[in-house]
Amino acid sequence: MSRFEKVDRIPPYTLSIVNQLKLAARRAGHDVIDLGFGNPDLPTAPHIVEKLVEAARDPRNHRYSASGGLPNLRRAVTRWYERNCGVKLDPGSEVLATIGAKEGLSHFVLAAISRGDTVLIPDPCYGIHAFSVVIAGGDIRRVPLLPLDGLLERLDGAVQDAWPRPKMLIASFPHNPTTTVIDRDFMARLVEFCQRHDMVFVHDFAYAEVVYDGYRPPSVLEIPGAREVAIEFGSLSKSHSMAGWRVGFAAGNPEMISALARVKSYLDYGVFQPVQIAAIVALDGPQDCVAEVIEEYRARRDALIDGLAMPGPAAWKIEKSVGTMFVWAKIPEPYAQMGSLEFSKLLLEEAQVAVSPGVGFGPAGEGFVRFALVENRHRIRQAVRGIRRLLKNG
Repeated sequence: MSRFEKVDRIPPYTLSIVNQLKLAARRAGHDVIDLGFGNPDLPTAPHIVEKLVEAARDPRNHRYSASGGLPNLRRAVTRWYERNCGVKLDPGSEVLATIGAKEGLSHFVLAAISRGDTVLIPDPCYGIHAFSVVIAGGDIRRVPLLPLDGLLERLDGAVQDAWPRPKMLIASFPHNPTTTVIDRDFMARLVEFCQRHDMVFVHDFAYAEVVYDGYRPPSVLEIPGAREVAIEFGSLSKSHSMAGWRVGFAAGNPEMISALARVKSYLDYGVFQPVQIAAIVALDGPQDCVAEVIEEYRARRDALIDGLAMPGPAAWKIEKSVGTMFVWAKIPEPYAQMGSLEFSKLLLEEAQVAVSPGVGFGPAGEGFVRFALVENRHRIRQAVRGIRRLLKNG
């Protein structure tokens, strides 16, 4: 029997193949434009950094903090929900600070899922959605996300075909990697589905504020009755350019919040207290910095998509997303037979542009690549020129 049975169930990280090729190309002196890993390049706003520095100088903040987050941070999260979603929450029982959305979600799955439990995952998906279940000892049932029309029917079919019946649904809207968005009515239908099948609904809301063109994404907690079945995870990583700070939150069903809090009390001592204090300022302070971040991502989206779609033999038409910091692109027809991994290698080797192969996010991601909008507009235009040159000569 393997010593590391859970690790053996986790496949090699497909995206690491492109990363290794990218590092080799850079060592060889090539100027690679990295649109692969979704690592925000925009700086955190000065007023947030200044608060961190001030708090870090106070020795009282050098001790262990509360794993569930400072009361003032939890109250700041409730104000964020009321301001952005029209939702009122109890900071004591319905909110918890987390070490980013990824940590909170994976530890909640660890608390809720036992060996043999089945979890439904729309596919493709962000890696931790599926593999947090595997790490917890559960089984994943992938359900194609697209076309969105018909997702509820496919989920119903997956429930009918599964035994034991699935215990949980993990979803994310705006969606990473496909950038798919939904309206409030669709969210209500997902909640009703989970209520009908007595399932926990885990909603990753990491891109709640990274939206464009007038779109406003619904929080699951806006839906009447959702707090009976749902827990939602948010993050300051993208909206406030605080990815490396590792601070986020969980909100929703009090019993689920309590279960997560208990697991976290054994596994961590919470976010470094100065980071929590700075996060309060981020949530409660001026939000101009968020608007500037979103506008920059929108401009980068347009530079990439409009540039690739310019008329000519190299035109690559991609639908514009209204959410996330990504672009999800179907591989151009002449290259479709290559598959997403080989096409990603080709872009890296011939255009010096690194992207993420869609298959790395699940079987339904095959045939697509994901661009992360993490280089400035000048570099994105440079990437466009390299890609168009490849497509023209290919």
